[in-house]
Amino acid sequence: MGKTRTRWPVRTYSRVVPKASGRVLVVDDNKVIRQLIRVNLELEGFEVVTAADGAECLDVVHQVRPDAVTLDVVMPRLDGVRTAARLRADPRTRELPIAIVSACTQYEIDAGFDAGADAFLSKPFEPAELVALVRQLVERKVRGGGPAGVRAVLGAAGESGSPARAEPAG
Repeated sequence: MGKTRTRWPVRTYSRVVPKASGRVLVVDDNKVIRQLIRVNLELEGFEVVTAADGAECLDVVHQVRPDAVTLDVVMPRLDGVRTAARLRADPRTRELPIAIVSACTQYEIDAGFDAGADAFLSKPFEPAELVALVRQLVERKVRGGGPAGVRAVLGAAGESGSPARAEPAG
């Protein structure tokens, strides 16, 4: 299934959820994937805001103040790896938990870790894996934990939700 074309400017989606488990900024240029991630997280009690690419993410992240961000890698204007690097370079978002949700190659995984991503979830993924990963990242931020102590690759590369590869952060 190919990427959808996005018309600019894109209208960011946001729905306020009373007593939400946390606020998540979902960044993917494919509208179907954005909606899939949004629906699965909202069903588990998260408030979700969406953006269509990395540039839009950087435009809204300071207004939205999410507890975690999910990023696709291949996007127009600004890809997920460069977006992660810019989020880490900004003192206001340096500690923001970042998960890359993409059909990852080993090169993208390595580049993402170098840019500061905390975790990767390979497409296709199980919704339960997505929810568990986001919940872990949000809980870590709420506890004031900063960047993750362990970085993991989950999804198709791993066995039913267990890390395919994990390495110490830093």
